[in-house]
Amino acid sequence: MKPAGKSTALLAYIPFVGFMIAFFVNREDHDPFPTWHIKNAFGLFILFVISLVIMNEVNTLAGDILWLIALFLWIFSFIMALKDKEIGVPGLGDKFQKWFTFLD
Repeated sequence: MKPAGKSTALLAYIPFVGFMIAFFVNREDHDPFPTWHIKNAFGLFILFVISLVIMNEVNTLAGDILWLIALFLWIFSFIMALKDKEIGVPGLGDKFQKWFTFLD
């Protein structure tokens, strides 16, 4: 059975615009499944930004490696949303849920 808000959860992983659309759509419906994935996608977005800062300011190789890790985690998280699971970034997924309560 498809969880409520699955399409909104998938929308959250579309870079930049998809996250904002999913956030505002879910504010009306407030389903827990897309809320979980919106928080996870926001954490991944921050990870991408950190990788770009490191790439440009500190070390290109370290930034590239972090960017590739973030890309892999984004693909993994998108697949988990497709499979109707609330499994996100290993080690950080639970932290994202606690840190980003303002997205509830």
